[in-house]
Amino acid sequence: MHDIRAIRENPAAFDAALARRGDAPVSSDLLRLDESRRAKILAAETAQAEQNKASKEVGAAKGRGDEVEFERLRALVAEKKAEIAQMQTEAKDLDALLTDQLIRIANLPAEDVPEGADENDNVEVNRWGAPPTLDFAPKEHFEIEAVQTGMDFETAAKLSGSRFVLLSGGVARIHRALAQFMLDTHINENELTEVNGPVLVLSEMMQGTGQLPKFGEDSYQTREGWWLIPTSEVSLTNIVNETLIDESYLPRRYTAHSLCFRSEAGSAGRDTRGMLRQHQFEKVEMVSITHPDKSDKEQKRMLRCAEGILEKLGIPYRTVILCTGDMGFGARRTYDIEAWLPGQDTYREISSVSTCGDFQARRMNARFRPEAGGKPEYVHTLNGSGLAVGRCLIAVLENGQNADGTVTLPKVLAPYLGGKLTLQRDGTLA
Repeated sequence: MHDIRAIRENPAAFDAALARRGDAPVSSDLLRLDESRRAKILAAETAQAEQNKASKEVGAAKGRGDEVEFERLRALVAEKKAEIAQMQTEAKDLDALLTDQLIRIANLPAEDVPEGADENDNVEVNRWGAPPTLDFAPKEHFEIEAVQTGMDFETAAKLSGSRFVLLSGGVARIHRALAQFMLDTHINENELTEVNGPVLVLSEMMQGTGQLPKFGEDSYQTREGWWLIPTSEVSLTNIVNETLIDESYLPRRYTAHSLCFRSEAGSAGRDTRGMLRQHQFEKVEMVSITHPDKSDKEQKRMLRCAEGILEKLGIPYRTVILCTGDMGFGARRTYDIEAWLPGQDTYREISSVSTCGDFQARRMNARFRPEAGGKPEYVHTLNGSGLAVGRCLIAVLENGQNADGTVTLPKVLAPYLGGKLTLQRDGTLA
């Protein structure tokens, strides 16, 4: 959420930053509403002062026996009381309306974010590994012989409908091994704290990280009002919701492996084959809560944590910085890591690492006490995939495929697979 005071101080800069995203200017409407709200507050305060003065004079008039003045003042106090209540209600309504408008406006892009309209304008900043040279026509993950018995879309559709998958046998074990490998790496090498949190959260938590109120159609809500998390960013970031912490507590670095749920609204016809785009999937998430001065450095650290997973797995990738037109609603700056998929002959997103500045913290009222003293300040929040487990499975299977239909698995997975690093044609591990 945005600070209305900052918009007051420089409305032109606010509108210019929104224009970089392709959004229309809104400062004049916001400031008009803010002016009305402040005028109501001032009027209520003035009336309160008049009421207080009249209340004091009521007793004096009574004491000197001036009944006429006593009755006049008593009526004035009652009138002011009703007037104050009305103006306070109006001010509260205007404040709620202003907050509702502010909370629907996207975060402002950082100055170094390249301008552009869509993913075609993203800028590559790093590339690691070379796509494998195969002496056969590579297949997509679901076409590989060794995978077919362990990746069942038909049964999943019978159980749940489209965009679900049933993993079994060796494929299911590889999927689980990847998640465990990611967690262990983040905990033991990257010094993140593991968290096992709820996948059902309150509406206030979804609002805190920016999924509500604008993007409710992208997620699922239960009859009881809980929301299924689209990512454990929601659970992890909201640990500091409505919290005032000491500066010495920062940074907090969390990781979690969880189920994630997305309705995929608006994605009809995209990636309908295979398990690239599912309603239910698993992800190992990273979240950092930092001091404002450290958030840019922290984003680079988180990016390396995610890239390091792919390097350990031997998966070629490239990293791009998203342009202004392709960034998510809550991000100031986002890097996407795209893994090479031989079956598609292209790079596909496997992780996004974003810094949100104080955008989410303002929505959550998450602050810290500066060690040097002074007023509490808002923390900065960051999130990133470390990695999307299903997409990582796809990358491992496609990059390890062999001409005979088997799959050779990365050596780093050996401890998690009992030393078995070949997925055989019948779907078993050897």
